[in-house]
Amino acid sequence: MHDDCEHDDCEAYDEYHALLARRDAMRLRRRLLAPRRQRPSAPRPGACDATASPYDGAADQQVITRHLPLVSPLRALIDHLYAAMFEQHPYLRGLFPASMEFQRAHLERAFRYLIENLHRPDEVAAFCARLGRDHRKLGVLPVHYEVFEAALAEGLRRRAGERWTEELEQAWLRMLRFAVAAMVAGADRAMAEPPYWNAEVTEHHLRRPDLAVLRVRTAEPYPYRAGQYARLQSPLLPHAWRPYTVACAPRPGGELEFHIRRTGPGGLSQALVAHTHPGDALRLGPPQGTMTLDDNVTRDVLIVAAGTGWATAKALLEELAARRTRGRTARLFLGARSREDLYDGPELARLTNRCPWLRVTPVIGGSAVDPAAPAAAVYDPLAEAVARHGDWSGHLAYVSGPPAMVTAVLRRLAARNLPADRIRHSPALRPQPAR
Repeated sequence: MHDDCEHDDCEAYDEYHALLARRDAMRLRRRLLAPRRQRPSAPRPGACDATASPYDGAADQQVITRHLPLVSPLRALIDHLYAAMFEQHPYLRGLFPASMEFQRAHLERAFRYLIENLHRPDEVAAFCARLGRDHRKLGVLPVHYEVFEAALAEGLRRRAGERWTEELEQAWLRMLRFAVAAMVAGADRAMAEPPYWNAEVTEHHLRRPDLAVLRVRTAEPYPYRAGQYARLQSPLLPHAWRPYTVACAPRPGGELEFHIRRTGPGGLSQALVAHTHPGDALRLGPPQGTMTLDDNVTRDVLIVAAGTGWATAKALLEELAARRTRGRTARLFLGARSREDLYDGPELARLTNRCPWLRVTPVIGGSAVDPAAPAAAVYDPLAEAVARHGDWSGHLAYVSGPPAMVTAVLRRLAARNLPADRIRHSPALRPQPAR
């Protein structure tokens, strides 16, 4: 990994994003200057035009699920999809990062989410609208969705082979068109905001060899809420965007904080942990996520966090402290494999001293686990501590951390009669049951 990108690559990177910014500005100008009666309305999610009938997601869900063995595993289908796309449109390869591994995994999760939730079209439409708003930072245009649809159709044919059927293909394409219509609507509704925010790193603190705390300041105000996350991009790895929670509540000076753990060699996390310094530039995508506090907090709050999930917990606690909510308490369970893993101890102590309504329970352990045990078993000590220490049925809960930890804790909370609609958790997609 180089400490800086090559000069020509940086120029091309800046020119490309400058072109996108000019295009968005022109589109916004045309919309604002158009007579009100002539302004096009945003497309209704799930409809290709104003006369389209409501989308029957449950019917397509049954067809796709029934035929899923013909195209499984999904990773193989996705490989065929991208191969077809880049064969027909080689120029599109330059819009993707050099390594496609993260992109393939992201698309697989999105496909699984759609398939599992098509019977809830309103929820899917809202999810895809947020996705479309976020995808503006990538320079995605309507023509790209058309290319993707053609590539998906070809991928289905290649993967299913002689077992391909018209019924299978049309169900997949209807699902995709429903998602795309919602994404386009979400992007159109966000035309008044920038597709990304330019930022400068103001501080970089290495808390462990594999973990850094970054503080950044955006050129324009960043309109997020405590508990939300942003996708970050570094010029060191153009087109590679990764999600990180903002580890603070909104502050008067506008400075943001991110906790970055290196997850592997050569990726964005390594660039941010080991090769980023004060004064370096970053880009932030639009704020996302629903792990936010209600405008009026009427219940006691339970927060469970592990690893860099502490970033979400810290932002929520800062927001509660700023509101000075009376009569409400907060309980934090913070999981770590060892005391050294509690990397933000001074900030935790500061919040504890500042907030008499906050009670903190560190849970140390879980490192000595049978390798053959389910992944969630690593976090059993944390999940068991939560279940053992109280009646949470009247609380509003926030669970943030690795997917296996989220799965373990959600199961315990469900067993303790905490309704699912009062649990907000990461990751954004529902965690898969442990096998």
